[in-house]
Amino acid sequence: MHTADTLSASRRRQFLGGAALALATAPFATLLATPARAAAAAGATGFGPLKTVAAGDLRVAYAEAGPADGPVAILLHGWPYDIHAFVDVAPRLAAAGYRVIVPYLRGYGGTRFLSEATPRNGQQGAVAQDVVALMDALGIRQAVLGAFDWGARTACIVAAVWPERVAGLVSVSGYLIGNPQANARPQSPAAEFAWWYQSYFATDRGRDGYAADPVAFNRFIWQQASPRWRFDEATYQRSAQSFDNPDHVAIVVHNYRWRISLVAGETRFDALEQRLAQAPQIAVPTITMEGDANGAPHPDPAVYAKKFSGRYQHRQLDGGIGHNLPQEAPAAFAQAVIDVTRL
Repeated sequence: MHTADTLSASRRRQFLGGAALALATAPFATLLATPARAAAAAGATGFGPLKTVAAGDLRVAYAEAGPADGPVAILLHGWPYDIHAFVDVAPRLAAAGYRVIVPYLRGYGGTRFLSEATPRNGQQGAVAQDVVALMDALGIRQAVLGAFDWGARTACIVAAVWPERVAGLVSVSGYLIGNPQANARPQSPAAEFAWWYQSYFATDRGRDGYAADPVAFNRFIWQQASPRWRFDEATYQRSAQSFDNPDHVAIVVHNYRWRISLVAGETRFDALEQRLAQAPQIAVPTITMEGDANGAPHPDPAVYAKKFSGRYQHRQLDGGIGHNLPQEAPAAFAQAVIDVTRL
């Protein structure tokens, strides 16, 4: 058990307050980075050697930074992104004293299933269980979760169902726990248009099209989801390597088909999914974030604010920040991870 796991709540808050001094010297408004500020603050091109650990159904590949005895921050990516979304967040948190864990989700990078017999299941409950299993495997009793996209949905689930494991939650685009039965109902033309790739993946033609060239497909998604982010090809290719995973296409397609009730999940997650279908509230300290140029489907903050019953704050970022908020505005995201336990 790590030292951070045995700290009292008051000692943890004191430590976090002290560790945050380097980032807290500037007013918060100055950390709401425009793309130019984000580019100026950036500098990391990758992580050090990755680690692996057997956890639940997977052998998880993950990056780690910071002191081994620091309070833990687990950073979770989504589709079609990877751990490099946090390449400029992790060093900031490590410098502030955190032990930072950045895992590849199932179907990405070096993460692999331990058994060929395990269904390549992308349902939300399975991905959330992966995170709990990873925490157990690493001896982490409690962590701050910082996440976006699939990662934010996953972090919301862990915070709602296993609140004792979550010291604080930073969720881009807020409350994202899904209900497949509700999602199966037709939406407005505008909403259906925004989710065009979900309809595409619902067909065998879409599955085959994605499998033929996920790198080109996902580059288009990056451009659509962050229309004002001028990422270069080297930045994209650094993340695109994570799609070269034997289970990537199966996990992505199953995830989007499951969301609208076209395919079943695994029965072992039925009880969890029934609970999630009730849209449980989240009581842990939470900061939600949104960029002003998010081109991906996302709810209005006013819609989900009441789903957070504990200490809560929403932060809106200006300056052309899109869907991949941690990579586009790493200073603001890192500050939120530090601030959330001190709300």
